[in-house]
Amino acid sequence: MHHIKITSKCAVVFVLLLLIGTLVAAQRPRANVSGSRHPNLAAAQQLCRQAWDRIVAAQKANEFDMQGHAEKARNLLVQANDELKLAAEAANRNAK
Repeated sequence: MHHIKITSKCAVVFVLLLLIGTLVAAQRPRANVSGSRHPNLAAAQQLCRQAWDRIVAAQKANEFDMQGHAEKARNLLVQANDELKLAAEAANRNAK
């Protein structure tokens, strides 16, 4: 009986660490493109941030039971956001 309590406690700790890891894995996209120099890219970054926030809300509403698809979508939004930053930097280098 005592062994079951320890196992249950371990399972709870494991689930909590998994949820924390999920939240930390994909950090919210940063707004790091100049809106004055690149208004369209900055607007696209803002949309990435809004979509990321909506996915987090959906995950919470569904108790994070989305078979990893929502987390993957969040990670892809972070990647898209990073590519937008790289696009702005490329445009800055190519400006005449």
